[in-house]
Amino acid sequence: MSALPADPPFEIRSSSIQGLGAFATRFIPAGTRLVEYAGQRLTPAEADARYPDVPGERHHTYLFAIDDDVVIDAAVDGNEARFINHSCDPNCDAVVEDGRIWIETIRDVEPGEELAYDYAYVLEERHTPAAKRRFPCHCGAATCRGTILAKKR
Repeated sequence: MSALPADPPFEIRSSSIQGLGAFATRFIPAGTRLVEYAGQRLTPAEADARYPDVPGERHHTYLFAIDDDVVIDAAVDGNEARFINHSCDPNCDAVVEDGRIWIETIRDVEPGEELAYDYAYVLEERHTPAAKRRFPCHCGAATCRGTILAKKR
């Protein structure tokens, strides 16, 4: 597991978006690498077996795909990065580099502001209202899509 620096620029606490969230404890400039998204490395088949997608039930895991071959499960050996919530108007982005996922700021972040990135979850099936309900977003942004799903192209 990738450790946080001794004095990380954020803390984990209750979030109005979802469960727990990560909040800036001081000013964080754009372009700051905050934390690695750590956890157990699985194949997509292992991840699917561990967390089957049940139609009609809300989707909720700490899975993050690096590529077509590797998925990180932050519920096992994960760190604070798993509490960074989704937003349709994010201040962070997830960057894949050398087989690792890093969360970095994409704009300046003020103290007290919740850190968030766009999960842009890819769902192969049609984005029906029922599918969107399984992947809800509560970010509250003016541009909120109402879902963590990536826009269909």
